[in-house]
Amino acid sequence: MSKTKKILIAVSLLVLVFSLVSLARTFLRDYAEKQKIEELTKVWKEGSEQGGGDAIPSLLFNKGNEPVMLPEFRDLYERNSDIVGWLKIDGTRIEYPVMQSPQDSEYYLNHDFDKNENQGGLPFLDESSTTNHSDILLIHGHHMKSGWMFKDLMKYKNESFYQEHATFQFSTLYEKEEYEIVAVILSKVYRKSDDVFKYYQIENVNTPAEFDSYVQNIKQRSLYDTGVTAQYGDKLIVLSTCEYSTENGRLAVVARKR
Repeated sequence: MSKTKKILIAVSLLVLVFSLVSLARTFLRDYAEKQKIEELTKVWKEGSEQGGGDAIPSLLFNKGNEPVMLPEFRDLYERNSDIVGWLKIDGTRIEYPVMQSPQDSEYYLNHDFDKNENQGGLPFLDESSTTNHSDILLIHGHHMKSGWMFKDLMKYKNESFYQEHATFQFSTLYEKEEYEIVAVILSKVYRKSDDVFKYYQIENVNTPAEFDSYVQNIKQRSLYDTGVTAQYGDKLIVLSTCEYSTENGRLAVVARKR
């Protein structure tokens, strides 16, 4: 065997070993992430069972007429007070806590529930939104190759999937809520100078006219007609993730509180 052939074989073996090690690391990371999410979901469900599994909607008050935190959140909130909600979409793997860091709006882009660095992060509420006062809640989440976080939102590209999963659940710390989907759109992150509709600029939606204009733009860009719309006074959720058919592409699922 020639020296050149031996070198090529050695290089090929090194590349193979490196690839196998990378695959193993990815598998172990994804497995650990899955275990962590399953553990959080278990805590959530156990708390819900303690509270009797109240039907949607549920808003409790104490004797001082102050809202009472739902039992499913209590252990999770004690563990990390950055939790602001819980999102669940049937027919998908989306069943996650929704986070918001007061100090860093994008903290949970790459941190897990226990504030350890994590590539997948967790769904998080945009800095322009608050669960108590905002008419529009914008929730960001990664589109992970492993299928975790918001990748399953891609299923909503198909109208047939939407028809079977037209609603989803989002609970704040104090209230169980159900949302019905208004539109599913494909968009992108534009330059600041681009004079186009930007669904993620919710800080510019303050008046009835601005809200109605926002909804009209969403409906015009919808992949299909849901037959559902919204008007000023409704509460909206926008679930946003990366979409790779175009540069800086985004997919957004827009829904209104029922």
